[in-house]
Amino acid sequence: MSRPRRPRGRGGPVPRRAGRAAGGGRSARAVALDVLDRIDARGAYANLALAGALERSGLEPADRRFVTDLVYGTTRMRRACDHLVDRFLARPVEGRARNALRLGAYQLAFAGVPAHAAVSETVAAAPRPARGLVNAVLRRVAEAPVDWPDDATRLSVPDWVLDELTASLGRERALAALAAMNEPATVTEREDGYVQDPASQAVAGAVGARPGELVLDACAAPGGKATALAGAGARVVAADVNPTRAGLVRANAERLGLGREVAVVVADGTAPPWRPACVDRVLVDAPCTGLGTLRRRADLRWRVEPAAVARLAELQRRLLAAAAEAVRPGGVLVYSVCTLTVAESTGVDEWFAGERPDFEPLPPPGAPWEPWGRGAILLPQAAGTDGMCMFRYRRAGGAGGGPGGGHDDERADEHEEARG
Repeated sequence: MSRPRRPRGRGGPVPRRAGRAAGGGRSARAVALDVLDRIDARGAYANLALAGALERSGLEPADRRFVTDLVYGTTRMRRACDHLVDRFLARPVEGRARNALRLGAYQLAFAGVPAHAAVSETVAAAPRPARGLVNAVLRRVAEAPVDWPDDATRLSVPDWVLDELTASLGRERALAALAAMNEPATVTEREDGYVQDPASQAVAGAVGARPGELVLDACAAPGGKATALAGAGARVVAADVNPTRAGLVRANAERLGLGREVAVVVADGTAPPWRPACVDRVLVDAPCTGLGTLRRRADLRWRVEPAAVARLAELQRRLLAAAAEAVRPGGVLVYSVCTLTVAESTGVDEWFAGERPDFEPLPPPGAPWEPWGRGAILLPQAAGTDGMCMFRYRRAGGAGGGPGGGHDDERADEHEEARG
């Protein structure tokens, strides 16, 4: 079973006074402000910039957790925070002063930090020339009632994201999904210690890998699902088009003691090197807009572009078509995306139904999953997980004795052929 570990959430205890590092170093808020500057000015990824800053900070564990909440929370709620402070600005404010205002507004409106601490400690971390402005504006934010102009501002997403999810899910479910994804993510470990969201664990389980079977993970990085499949006893070919990301798969497999069970291949899933009908089961956990993972990927909502939906849906169709060729008659194909758009889920499945009528849909999983066309959807608000869509198919034909039939020694020979 998975073991959830509860992260520092909103409204939790505030670290001691200014969150100073051992030896009187920089405060937690100053470290958080540095990271926000790197994200805003340099386009740094939030998780990478945060990891580096924490490693250098010298902060104690409680303060490191506080920094994490400040960075991810302020990044998620950036649009909402801008609205809160812009009501009291006479002229535009940019750069580090803008990020200090966002940081303070997040603490006041969303993190449950007492007003005196949120204002005074944020002012102390702000650039000196802007401290008077930051102090005055944050005090007004602390005192004024909030009147949100629209749901996209309240939920702190671009207009197009709300429009896209509303068109796909309906307005009520879209609003609930976005609200759920504004909460901090829960960290969940598998039995083997690998940190993986329960939605992704469910996808790996739905592949149904059995001991001795040969399974292809066509888009495997960073390796969470490939190692789960290997942990079930299958021999796994884990492919990724990017050599660096393929290296992550290899490193994770070796760390979990599964280096012999997971054969890592650098390969383009739209033009793979393996021969047709060579594996028992295939997983296509396809690249997608990731709009079901906004709680874990704090800056994604500001990075993804509207045109990505159609562009990635086309890539998903190509990946699924190529992967289908690798499935033995009688074998299983699973397609999944960690997004909630129709174009990348039921739209792809409808196309696949016309292209490959020899692949029959298998029954969707039960609650908290919901039926979604011929597959299933897991909404973030249903179980506090990532949002996910999944479709399972069985290829027509095949002999008895399970997918593909045949003997283990035959599959072992083909395992080596697939690796090449």
